[in-house]
Amino acid sequence: MTDGRLTIALAQLDLLVGDIDGNAARVQDTAAQLGTAPSVVDLVVFPELTLAGYPPEDLLFHRGFRHQIERALERCTRTAGQPAMLLGFPEYTDAGIYNSVALLASGAERARYRKTCLPNYGVFDEQRYFARGNAPLVIESSGFRLGILICEDIWQRDPAQEARVAGAELLLVTNASPYEQGKQAAREAMLRERAIETGLPIVYVNLVGAQDELVFDGQSVVVDRHGNVVLRAAAFVEALATIEFTRDADGRAVPRAAPDAITPPLAEAEEVYRALVQGVRDYVGKHRFPGVVLGLSGGIDSALTLAIAVDALGAERVQAVMMPSRYTAQMSLDDAALQASRLGVKYSVIPIEDMFAATLAALAEEFAGRPVDATEENIQSRCRMQLLMGISNKTGRMLLTTGNKSEMAVGYATLYGDMAGGFAPIKDCSKLLVYRLAEWRNTAAVTAGESVVIPARVIERAPSAELRPDQKDVDSLPPYEILDPILEAFIEHDQSVEEIVARGYDKTTVGRVLDLVKRNEYKRRQAPPGVRVSRRAFGRDWRYPITSGYRR
Repeated sequence: MTDGRLTIALAQLDLLVGDIDGNAARVQDTAAQLGTAPSVVDLVVFPELTLAGYPPEDLLFHRGFRHQIERALERCTRTAGQPAMLLGFPEYTDAGIYNSVALLASGAERARYRKTCLPNYGVFDEQRYFARGNAPLVIESSGFRLGILICEDIWQRDPAQEARVAGAELLLVTNASPYEQGKQAAREAMLRERAIETGLPIVYVNLVGAQDELVFDGQSVVVDRHGNVVLRAAAFVEALATIEFTRDADGRAVPRAAPDAITPPLAEAEEVYRALVQGVRDYVGKHRFPGVVLGLSGGIDSALTLAIAVDALGAERVQAVMMPSRYTAQMSLDDAALQASRLGVKYSVIPIEDMFAATLAALAEEFAGRPVDATEENIQSRCRMQLLMGISNKTGRMLLTTGNKSEMAVGYATLYGDMAGGFAPIKDCSKLLVYRLAEWRNTAAVTAGESVVIPARVIERAPSAELRPDQKDVDSLPPYEILDPILEAFIEHDQSVEEIVARGYDKTTVGRVLDLVKRNEYKRRQAPPGVRVSRRAFGRDWRYPITSGYRR
């Protein structure tokens, strides 16, 4: 034990899965930046699997991937100086692959820790890839003994206790913890519990950025031994925060941070909105698309998607296309044009009437004697996708799909029509959440002294697909105030018909909704990826069979 000081930097970075050389360069640049800073930093902690990016999935099995990882780790090791680095990487051995971190200092590797708890639930599939570590690691820096953990390890009780028993005076946790609504509050509650159990302060470093469906929100945090937050990095931005540890009169490690080191948590609507913006920005940027194109209908879903796209990419990289049919209301034309003007995007109006009429004429003999039904509605949607995909192919702009979670759940969307596209920003947002997000975005604009970006009438009018005369969503679906809670109970909480009915919903309605969800799995399998914001999205954590005889 010494009376020294220890300064730790939390490197909250946005990394790219598979860009091993690029990720290693970020590590070296960050360490070099800290090495020339006026104040001395003793140790910089990077997120989980920094060199690979998270989650690397089956890239881990590729021999070329392994060779690049090993070369990058060697380069980072050779250049490690002041500060020392705690660096995450996949470790390849004859016994398997480990999710590991290495302590690099003075041009050498000083210690290595292997993740003990491998999550295999929700979006996580680590037992497919990694072998399990079985030993705690405590390292020393500036006279302080630091217990090392990786992500899921801190969510379980034993690894933290084992580190404490091994002599740790504080805990360092390196993470790639994806965002979902309420996640930061859950993290901080868990950290408080662990800190009180062990009597140790905790440094929790999290990844930021987006990878396919997953968004990582950062919000790296430090808590004292009582679980009180003393540092919280900002959400959805890169950050390089520092925390100093000294000793109290009893010789215990005490974190000390500036009074402004605690970034206030975001309100729910803003947090979700910023997650969607992050998801679009990184998906488009990391795929190097020059921009995006989307259909703007005058409805709430496409209006919110357009606002997200502009906030993520800038107006100059976004194109909106209005494609009116014989059923498009004048208010839809007016509101779409108004929003496009306010946001300053390229705006095109391409009527589909001729395409629709020509398609009906071509199919007239096939349809003879059959009544008009959803077939004609779907043809309109597919005409629109012909135009949007043509613009996408010609310009290189990626097509954004504008459907929400409520529609995806019950199949209220057209396969190869409005479901087509490269990315679906609001795919995991219920219809009611879409309205809350639209209202928040307008409020944010007014607070900033700007005009609302989504015309009020778009929010106030009854939702409609406008594919037949006077069509309303409630013609085909229960009101969203009823539909969305039923869907949440089934999709996110796995509740049965009886359990949902016990919440006060009509049994016939509940049964019909759940049947729609199950029948439309084949559609969802063909939908583009989208940003995950709920505890269970239609993506990597939803694995229902398409063919099934199960009935409630």
